[in-house]
Amino acid sequence: MALFQHPARITRRILASQIMMTTSCQASTRHVHSSAAQTAASELLKKVKGQKFVRKQLLDGNQLQKLSLTLGRRSEFCTGEPPDGTYLPYGHHLVYFTPSQFESELGADGSDTTFNSPAPFTRRMWAGGEMLWNPQVQLRIGDRVEETTEILDAKAKKSRDGSEMVLVDVEKIFVSPRGVALIDRRSWIFRQPLPAPPTGSIAPVITIPTAKSHIQDDTDLKAGYTMRNLVWSPVALFQFSALTFNAHMIHFNESWTRQVEGHPNVVVHGPLNLINLMDYWRDVHSRGGAIKAKSIAYRALSPLYAEEEYTIGTEAAEEGNGETIRYRLVVKRGEVVCMRGEVVGVRPS
Repeated sequence: MALFQHPARITRRILASQIMMTTSCQASTRHVHSSAAQTAASELLKKVKGQKFVRKQLLDGNQLQKLSLTLGRRSEFCTGEPPDGTYLPYGHHLVYFTPSQFESELGADGSDTTFNSPAPFTRRMWAGGEMLWNPQVQLRIGDRVEETTEILDAKAKKSRDGSEMVLVDVEKIFVSPRGVALIDRRSWIFRQPLPAPPTGSIAPVITIPTAKSHIQDDTDLKAGYTMRNLVWSPVALFQFSALTFNAHMIHFNESWTRQVEGHPNVVVHGPLNLINLMDYWRDVHSRGGAIKAKSIAYRALSPLYAEEEYTIGTEAAEEGNGETIRYRLVVKRGEVVCMRGEVVGVRPS
């Protein structure tokens, strides 16, 4: 496919015309000049711009099975390790090529620091991005895959409340033995720390989990599509952190999450939300695999937390040019939109 002959160049052109995090509700499009954020962004670019980080990994079936168990997908891979040749579902590559750092090299919050903004912009959140799949070259269990990662940009931004932050864009290209299979571009935002609470004002956080994770589908009578209801428990979030070797404490350390980061509970992982979004599309719209996903562009708008119920639904499915269909998906907690995504599907020729 011509699309994957020059992936970096073509991806940037596509990304420029689709949903990107630079227009999200967490970051305005206004650049911040001559500021602490601009200095931090420049320092990060000076450190890693132009470097390509290359890793190779065998896509093993055990990792995919453990993900299926974590997701509660009882019909997929839960009774045994999937054999070599099994296609990797959309988005499930996110549990491979996990961070490879010693604890001493991690940030104070436990995050991988490879592309982290310099201090004081140390509060990190997943922000958005896009994935492009090659329908002719799908990743499979048993493949030895090469991942090449590079930073695309780091910019100073201002949030709606006027505070400074740094937006970092990274691109990953995955090459299987049969060619380029996937281009994954993702963005993070980095904010300054919250003010420290007064000495002696912090009480121990003791929370007893009251519910287990669950997923249930209902019919959205208004939209005419299936709506999926989800709740993630702290236990499941810890399992996902372990599976992805992700030590970012906002996902499992309740004291850190509340007292340092200012969240009401541990945070549902951005990659987990994305996997859930693509699993929903696959279950509801792919017609048993007859329609292939070509791309997803997505942006995170508001965090989701453990033990909160939220929904994934379809706002519209629009006929595109030729063989394509565009699916506008939305993740909501009550009336609050937490994530939007647009999946481009391709009909069989």
